[in-house]
Amino acid sequence: MFTGLIETVGRVEDATGGDAGMRLHVRTALADEMRPGESLAVNGVCLTVVTAEAGTVRADLGPETVRRTTLGSLRAGHPVNLERALRADGRVGGHFVQGHVDGTTELRRIRAEGDARWLTFRLDETLAAYVIVKGSIAVDGVSLTVAALRDDEFDVMIVPFTWTGTNLRLTQPGDRVNVECDMVGKYVARAAEIAQVEK
Repeated sequence: MFTGLIETVGRVEDATGGDAGMRLHVRTALADEMRPGESLAVNGVCLTVVTAEAGTVRADLGPETVRRTTLGSLRAGHPVNLERALRADGRVGGHFVQGHVDGTTELRRIRAEGDARWLTFRLDETLAAYVIVKGSIAVDGVSLTVAALRDDEFDVMIVPFTWTGTNLRLTQPGDRVNVECDMVGKYVARAAEIAQVEK
């Protein structure tokens, strides 16, 4: 479990493999504080740390993770958002993020308003039922609030602290990002679906 509050931006040192699975090495100062078996969210995807030494974390990606997320397209030098798992005695400053990505989407537009940035993303119809105005959404692991919603896209506003402290500032229109919808909304939608079938 995570909060969507990014601790640091790491950098991919090496990414090897393909559709059948990958091995990912990320350079980060967090490596000195992590142990094998711990969870680490990389661009919003919960991964298990295999090794953590010499400033580098290694994690393995299964075929499903390669297929359903953007991690399969990572190459050496790519910046990645990193967050360690939430401690039971810690504060939840963002929202509950599982690190189980629902899908990927595309950044369509960026525009500035004062010191903030508006980002517009395409909304896939398979995720539309889980996205509401003022609801929570995680984009590349960043806890955000849906500020506006239209038929096929949604907007979020990025404040300067988040803009400078995550890799979102490097995302360009056309780039793909990982999306995780709020889990409460997913449970509600599933319960409504079952209730409809039982009628």
